[in-house]
Amino acid sequence: MEYHITQYDLEQGALEIQYIEEFFGEFPRKKTAAEIVRRLSGRRHLILLASAALPDDGVVPVSFKVAHEITHGETEPKLADIVHRLSDNIQFAGRRILYTWIGGTRRDWRGQGFFRALTEQQESWAIEQGFDEIVVKTKNKFYEMRGTLDHLRFEVVKYERNNADNAESKVYLSKKLLPEMVRRHRSARSVVEIRN
Repeated sequence: MEYHITQYDLEQGALEIQYIEEFFGEFPRKKTAAEIVRRLSGRRHLILLASAALPDDGVVPVSFKVAHEITHGETEPKLADIVHRLSDNIQFAGRRILYTWIGGTRRDWRGQGFFRALTEQQESWAIEQGFDEIVVKTKNKFYEMRGTLDHLRFEVVKYERNNADNAESKVYLSKKLLPEMVRRHRSARSVVEIRN
């Protein structure tokens, strides 16, 4: 199976992500296009969306990933907090770190390799761009996501227990990027870049 992936520029990508997030009931709060643009403006970023063919010849967006560079000197409070929380586990100084901010696969399309294809495309792009490591944060309750990240060889680097509800505990994972890992990628992908 070949996975069809679109790499979007910032403005169009933000609108596409706002649209696809409407299909995710498990996300308590959806991101707006304006919020996505604010977060990604002025920093290296990647917006990927995978589509699938429908029986009636239509195409539907089924999976997405949004990632951006995160640095030791972050001034945006949420990102500075992440850097602070991971400073004992991830070396930020002198290295390029890609943070997977948001992503997912629509429930009816899970287990078909779309998220793997997006992750492998993200890794290829990140290696080409000179990144050293990818970091992602999830919650303990997202068992399917944790399992997928495990299969993709992401390692847990920190676990922050929520004493009131362990399902809400935060799990931080990372994967060091090496050029040879591209040879181990399994998904056949066609990628189209959409630019203004």
